[in-house]
Amino acid sequence: MLLASILAIFIIMFLALLRAYIGPSLYDRILAANLFGTKTVLLIAVLGFLSGHSYFLDIAMLYALLNFVSIVGVLRFVEYQQPAQEQERDREKR
Repeated sequence: MLLASILAIFIIMFLALLRAYIGPSLYDRILAANLFGTKTVLLIAVLGFLSGHSYFLDIAMLYALLNFVSIVGVLRFVEYQQPAQEQERDREKR
């Protein structure tokens, strides 16, 4: 049963990578990267459960925090880049 869950997590991770590659917009790619990070946390937690080592959960929580902070940082960067790009387009139109 746990092998099936690990296989399902790998399939979802592959689909997330595929979505990040194909995604028509930047936000689709960011969402796919967030999904990939979340499923990685789940995979680390399941592997920790299978191996019986509790420190895997600490690693999973640290990775979840890193994933959250990096996604928020990327979204902040994109948020502040878009007004600058819109201003450049307005200048070019004049």
